[in-house]
Order: sequence, then structure tokens, then C-alpha cells
Amino acid sequence: MKRIVFLIISVCIIVYSCTEDDFLDRFPQEQITEFTYFNTANDLKLFVNQFYASLPVEFSVNDANSDNQVPTSKNSFLGGTYTVPAQGGGWSSSDWSGIRSCNFFLQRYGKANTADTLIYSAEVRFFRALFYWQKVVRFGDVPIVTTDLTDESPELFSERKPRKEVMDFVLTDLNYAISNLPGSVESGRVGKYAALALKSRICLWEGTFRKYHGTGDETVFLQESASASKMLIDSDKFALYSTGKPNEDYRDLFIQDDLSNNPEVILSKTYINGILSTSYSRTTGANSGWSKDFIDSYLCDDGLPISLSTRYQGDESASLEVTNRDPRYAQTVATPGFVLSFLADGTQQILDQPNIGTSLTSTGYQIIKGRSSDPTYWNAGLDDLDRFIFRYAEVLLNYAEAKAELGELNQEILDVTINKLRQRVAMPDMNLENLVQDPDTKFPEISTVLQEIRRERRIELAGDGFRFRDLLRWKAGELIENHFTMLGMKIVPDYRDSFTPSQIANVNINDENYIQVYPTLERVWDDKMYFYPLPIDQLTLNPAYNQNPGWSN
Repeated sequence: MKRIVFLIISVCIIVYSCTEDDFLDRFPQEQITEFTYFNTANDLKLFVNQFYASLPVEFSVNDANSDNQVPTSKNSFLGGTYTVPAQGGGWSSSDWSGIRSCNFFLQRYGKANTADTLIYSAEVRFFRALFYWQKVVRFGDVPIVTTDLTDESPELFSERKPRKEVMDFVLTDLNYAISNLPGSVESGRVGKYAALALKSRICLWEGTFRKYHGTGDETVFLQESASASKMLIDSDKFALYSTGKPNEDYRDLFIQDDLSNNPEVILSKTYINGILSTSYSRTTGANSGWSKDFIDSYLCDDGLPISLSTRYQGDESASLEVTNRDPRYAQTVATPGFVLSFLADGTQQILDQPNIGTSLTSTGYQIIKGRSSDPTYWNAGLDDLDRFIFRYAEVLLNYAEAKAELGELNQEILDVTINKLRQRVAMPDMNLENLVQDPDTKFPEISTVLQEIRRERRIELAGDGFRFRDLLRWKAGELIENHFTMLGMKIVPDYRDSFTPSQIANVNINDENYIQVYPTLERVWDDKMYFYPLPIDQLTLNPAYNQNPGWSN
């Protein structure tokens, strides 16, 4: 089955590589394309395959631009040093080629002699919705274009449409995709359930963005997110992966070489050694690490935050800090006792002390989520572990949050969402009747249950690329200024003596005894950063464009 799936992926890569050479930009000038394509179902399928390379794949180092991780190299955007680019910046012609190719297809697919035209048009509108949403997340207002433009098209000089209008357009595409995609599709291909998962994600983003940025009209998107999530839950097609091993299942979920039979998969990307593979297990954690702020967000195993739990043992050593914590902690962070590697003869390398002072971790909190301990995967280009694109756990989180935002959350909903996630790792259920607010909460202005849903999301989706977008939609960008988002583990003098002098020599430890990754603590938030700036060349070429607020050319 994996080889069949991979034939699809291989064609996708070949066609996608053509887009990198502006192949699709030449379509309108080559009349032969008009005559030879869009005649058969296979023509449509091959054209659509190009978009699959653009699907977002979840890797556990995708939170480097947030308060979850501290890469060795500063992020210029979070550091406040990002400047308006002269060109590019996410607005170049190649950045719009996906949308243009979608429009090119949608104007021509109807000529094909096949009963599957609606299915392929639905696939393309799924991708167009994804591409437009990504543009809105980055820039806010963007032009709405529904045709493939030429150099002489007047639409090239049209104004940007308000982001709310663009997102209404995105919702129309999503609903079309859901209505016309089948529930049963080839493995690895977008179908109705993948479209519902995308809708669940996008509508939660838009609904909460509208609410917390005060633009209004958020209810319809929150309802649409909840509805899409509920349809996925009620389908009984998906479930959380669990083998009854709470101290292993979460970690094992992300290091499987074949996800095709995993019940948590809504859509995944297949890798096969020798055809398409990665160096992910080789590089995970390199020159990065979890932040102290992220680590402190893990509950204790009694379900209470560290500020309230008597089970918390403190942070004066790595062994103490992980003791009595949510089991996902030790399955996400390399802690003493973790098997760093194992060989076929049974030999194991066990972590005794955190790998501070090495390239494996910048903070001491080494990233292990999604990283196999099998050295077979460590060689360049030999990691063929499958990766998630849409995971059922996210849908459960989306549903709980959307219903809470709508004021419709009850214990029954918590039991089929948040508590399912907690039960996988043997954590206590979240109970509405006995929730206690964390005195150290980052979100004192919202309800306690929403605070805890956001915490659960941060833990369950750690490193998967959601955190920065979450901060944007919650209008919580200022959280990255907290100095604990830039610090690593605590190394008190007695604990420091347990490391070899050579290991500790080049580790910068501040006056509070925390590893300080950067010579100076500099992460600066400005509300202009809720959107990226347009590049200067586009403002020059199109007088109808205005720069995003706060950015100066």
C-alpha cells in the first residue's frame, strides 16, 4: 500500500519541481497544454498532484518561532529586527503560483470527459482555501483572484480585499470541498475528512482571531469549526492511538514508519527509504531546545499546575523537574533515563545528564518528540518515518476550544475531547466542577476552563507548528517577551558540579542560575507583528496597495 501511495507522491514531487522552475507560469503561453490536458480523469489527477507537496507536515521543531522553543540563532521577527524586505517576503510571484495554478485548473477542468470532475475540482478548492488562509495569516488583507492572470490582466493592479471578505471566500471553498469530496479515497489523498479537518482548523483560527482582535462576526466561524469537528468525531472513523502504555504511547505515536493503519491519522505523509526520506531524526533538537516557559506549563500528575501542586519537586535538577509530571513531559523532553540510542545487539545508550553544552540542545531541554532512538534513521536521508498532516487529537482540541468560546462547553464535551487525550497518558480528567485557576496563568482575562484548554493544546501539539499561529489568533504576541521563553533549565551550583568541566565551560548561566541562550535577553513584541509587511517592490508596482500598519519602508 505504501508503494502505491508513493507513486502518487512521486508524481506530485516531479510536478512540484516544475513549479519551482516557473513551469506553471508558462502555461498560458503554451497552447499545446490547452489541447493535451484536461481531457481525461488522469489528466486532472496528475495536475492536482502538484499541490500535495504544499501540505503542512508536522515536525517537532516547527515551534522555533514561538515561546515553546529557543533556537541557537535568534529569530529576527521575534527579536524585533525584521525589516521590510525589498522583494519576496512571501509575496513574490512564486508565492502566488499555487493559487494561480488552482485558478488555471478551475477554469478548464470542466472539459474533461469523466464523471469525476467535481471530485478533482473539490480537491483544488481545498488547496486554494489552504493557500488563501496562509496568505491571510501572514498579511491580513490580500487580493481575491479567481482566474489565472496574465501580464496584462487589470486585476494585477487591484486593491487588497479586507481579510474578513477573503476568509468568507475561503469558507465557501471549504464547504464546496466537503460537499463534493468522497469519504473513501486512496490512502494519502485528500477526501471529505481531510477537508473537514482543515475546516476545523481554519474556522477556529478565524473565529478566535475575530473575537480577540475585536473585528466582530466571530460566531459563525466558531460554529463552523465546532460543526466540522463534531462531524469528524461522529463519523467513528478515527480514534486516539493507544496501546494502554501511558508512559510510551504518546512518544511512539510520532516515530512509526507506517501510519497507514494508525487510527489517529486523518491524513499523513508517507516516506519510503530510497524514494523519499528525510534527515529529521538526525537533526531533531539540533541547535534548539524547549524553553523553560514551555516546561513549566506541564501539569503535575495530580492534574494541578506546578504553582499549586504539592507533587511538584522543583527544578534544581533535571530528575527532580520531571518527577510527578504529566507523562508527556518525559516523552517530549530527553530526561535522565531516556534511551538515546539502541543497537541491534541490545546495547543501549542511556541519558545520564542533559546534553547541555552540545549542539543537541540549546537549553538543556532536548527535543525528542518525533525523533527515533534507532541509529538506522540518523544517517542523512535515511529517515522514512511517516509524518502527520492532520491528526485526530487536533480535532478534539479544536472542538473543545470552539465550544468553550461559544459558551456551549459542558462536561460531556470535555469527556470526549480533552479527557480522551489525558486518559491516553493516565492524567486525571478535567472536571468543570473542581477547576482551580493557576495563579501563574498567562491568560487571566479568560475563563479558567479556556486557560486549561489552551494549556492542553500547547502540550499535546508541542512542536507541531501551531503555537505561533495560536498566539496570533489569541492576540497574545506579547507572551514571547517573558524572559522564561528565552531561558533553559536551571543549573544551580551543586547541580553544576555533576557535569564535566568541559561540558559546562561554554554554557552561559545567568544570575538566576538558568541557561541563557542569548547573550542578552531580547525578544520584543510590537502589535504591528500580527501581520508581516508587504515587500517594497509590490508597493511600488501597485499604487493600490498600502503597507500593513506600523511598518515603515
